[in-house]
Amino acid sequence: MTTLNNISLIKEANIYFDGKVVSRTLFLEDGTKQTLGIMQVGEYTFDTQEAEIMEMMSGELEIRLAGEEWHRLNTPETFEVPANSSFDLKITAVTDYCCSYITTEQ
Repeated sequence: MTTLNNISLIKEANIYFDGKVVSRTLFLEDGTKQTLGIMQVGEYTFDTQEAEIMEMMSGELEIRLAGEEWHRLNTPETFEVPANSSFDLKITAVTDYCCSYITTEQ
């Protein structure tokens, strides 16, 4: 999906790693939470609370999920990260991404 309609947006940016990773949080009409962001060249470790689907829309990167080896992604490409986990990224060119949070009904 390249266009998001009927969204609510939080205006304040999420700023990480001294401004090298910046995103904005939005909510779809059904309440689904997403973030849209940009990652500058660098190496980063992210921790998750909720499961995530990361969609890399442009850029160059390598990823290492917990317990796995490094591998290169060819954008556009997606990967999933389990809840209560972490993953490492090596960003080799500015990367545009969309993160969708997967919530489980209790």
